[in-house]
Formats: sequence, C-alpha cells, structure tokens
Amino acid sequence: MPVSPKFAQPPEPPYYAVIFTAQRTPGDNGYEKMAARIAELATGQPGYLGLEGTEDSEGFEITISYWESEECIRDWKAHLDHQIAQKQGRKLWYEHYEIRVARVERAYNMLTLTL
Repeated sequence: MPVSPKFAQPPEPPYYAVIFTAQRTPGDNGYEKMAARIAELATGQPGYLGLEGTEDSEGFEITISYWESEECIRDWKAHLDHQIAQKQGRKLWYEHYEIRVARVERAYNMLTLTL
C-alpha cells in the first residue's frame, strides 16, 4: 500500500522535528498565500526533510517540519522571507502559537513496526 503524500518521508533517525502549534485569528488576511510561499521556500533550504500539517475548523493548526540538524533549523529561522512571515504571523494570523524542537531518535509506521 503506497503512503499518502500527506506524510513526510524523512530518512532514518536521528533527525529533528520543529512542532508548530497555533490558534489562527479569524479571516485569511493573506495567510494562505504566505503559507504556500513559505512551504515552497522551506523545501529549498539545506537540511529540509519534509512537512506535515493539519488545521481544524476552529483555526487550531499543527505543522511539523523535519530537518537534518539544529543548525539547519537555525538557518531556516534566520531566513529573511521566513522572518517576514514570522512578523506577519504575530501581527495578523495568530492569536497564540507554540514552537517545540525535538530530536527524533526512533521512527516507525504500521508497516515496519521497528522500535
């Protein structure tokens, strides 16, 4: 059975995950356009491994991006266009957000069941 393209396909661990959880403000206010642009930019960043995300009908979203190293995450955070999006997010798009960075030590799925 093929894996849905909604699932990221990072390499074998270890690697890093940036977990972004947020409550959106009402309305789009240019969010969808910027989100698509930032996702496109991220794919070209050194060390980028993939992205998964979802949003419910009340505007609560979870986005997880996967990276080779903490250095790659810092470089992405410092990217000029990403900084612009971060500033806009605080001003227009998010009531609240949390960011967590984790090192993935183990990963498996329903087919591999490797611990």
